[in-house]
Amino acid sequence: MKSPYDIIKSIIRTEKSTQQEPQGKYLFLVHKEATKPEIKSAVEQIYKVKVKDVNTLIYLGKPRRVRYQIGRTPSFKKAIVTLKEGQKIEIT
Repeated sequence: MKSPYDIIKSIIRTEKSTQQEPQGKYLFLVHKEATKPEIKSAVEQIYKVKVKDVNTLIYLGKPRRVRYQIGRTPSFKKAIVTLKEGQKIEIT
């Protein structure tokens, strides 16, 4: 597809994602058309770790209204990446 930095947009840092880090699970915001093997290779190239599993979720934008104008919040794709035993991503 593209470079690893085009596939992985950012790491998601929320309270829920921080609670999953001890189990070796990290959440990433990814390109909508990225596949699981592409996400796996991109994380391995960027962070120099071994990936065990990748799960993806697609969130559709919700309709919103501001006064008389109707719009939508943006849709996005999220990936939950599970690392192999002993692997860790250093986040600063």
